[in-house]
Amino acid sequence: MAKKEATPNMVEQFAEFKELKNIDKSTMISVLEESFRNVLAKMFGTDENLDVILNPDKGDVQIFQNLTVVPDGEVENPNLQISLSDARADNDPEAEVGEEHTKEIFFEKFGRRAILTLRQTLQSKILDLQKEAIYSKFKELEGELVSGEVYQTWSRETLLLDDDKNELLLPKSEAIPGDFFRKGETVRAVIANVDNKNNNPKITVSRVNNDFLRRLFELEVPEIHDGLISIRAIARIPGERAKIAVESYDDRIDPVGACVGVRGSRIHGIVRELRNENIDVINYTSNPSLFIQRALSPAKITSIRLDEDEKKAEVILKPEEVSLAIGKNGSNIKLASMLTGYVIDVYRDTADTADIEEDIYLDEFKDEIDEWVIEALKNIGCITAKNVLNAPREMLIEQADLEESTVDQVINVLRAEFED
Repeated sequence: MAKKEATPNMVEQFAEFKELKNIDKSTMISVLEESFRNVLAKMFGTDENLDVILNPDKGDVQIFQNLTVVPDGEVENPNLQISLSDARADNDPEAEVGEEHTKEIFFEKFGRRAILTLRQTLQSKILDLQKEAIYSKFKELEGELVSGEVYQTWSRETLLLDDDKNELLLPKSEAIPGDFFRKGETVRAVIANVDNKNNNPKITVSRVNNDFLRRLFELEVPEIHDGLISIRAIARIPGERAKIAVESYDDRIDPVGACVGVRGSRIHGIVRELRNENIDVINYTSNPSLFIQRALSPAKITSIRLDEDEKKAEVILKPEEVSLAIGKNGSNIKLASMLTGYVIDVYRDTADTADIEEDIYLDEFKDEIDEWVIEALKNIGCITAKNVLNAPREMLIEQADLEESTVDQVINVLRAEFED
């Protein structure tokens, strides 16, 4: 039986695919064999009596067809049978009727169309394999930091390419306000979501995700990377302000100092990456009262009353501390609530704080005050009627961005309630 020599076409066919990334050798061989079998099955009606032997490293393939020997003139299906005389003429002089004869098939002899069909089948299967490999790789990396080069920017999203030319999609909603990217610029983000709808992997990255801040701290603070300091909670208003609670497992290490660095050396790089997002680093504690007190920093609390079942906290401060606790546009109290998991209500420290129990949530006034006005007040930390009445009028106008007449109307409605 003459040995088949691989044609240049077949060598090139294998050489084109054998260096593919993310696909192991055994899987590659399996796909090649399956592709050959699919094409051969269409040509011969079946592949059950075919043996396909592959050597992808050399670009060599051998195909053998196992046929049943039948008497001359009785061949009904040439794809399954061979006549006795043809079998003996095909290097098998001792062939007998009823035995199996193995005949070598030279694929390249089927012509250019067969080779083109094989190439297309291979390309389709390889593409599917590559997509599955990309999906599996990035699905395991969700929440991890990744870098990509800006390839193209549209109004709603930016396309990044990583070192392996994988496409990473950064939607505008996942970019930090103020982010502006130029083509060729390197951008860092975290992998937020990976889906594979219709076997088409889509890798979405984010710069507003809390994990982005977490990974940046792990990168800049060796003690966090090494596990000596743990990040226990994160709260962010992307591009504006963030709070992060840290805890040290070594009493000799100051977790806040380690995260900030000498003269802010460690945190400055993170702040720049986040478009000058203000970052407050505080010590974590399992004591909820103390944790809320630290989270409301720089405001100083006079006293605090907790409802742990409802996850609510009533915080009493001196009048001059109220605006600090609430912060610009309500950012401080909002972040403190996000960080601690408690709904925080702020009250002025008066001679008699017992009237806290008589307070009323603003939502109860929806029949008399427009809902958007109530939401504007709640956004700056004024959740109850007495929150509003105890806050300076000028602060309500400025921070809630309300007209003077609107604020006066709200105050009159709330005062009337308590006078009644």
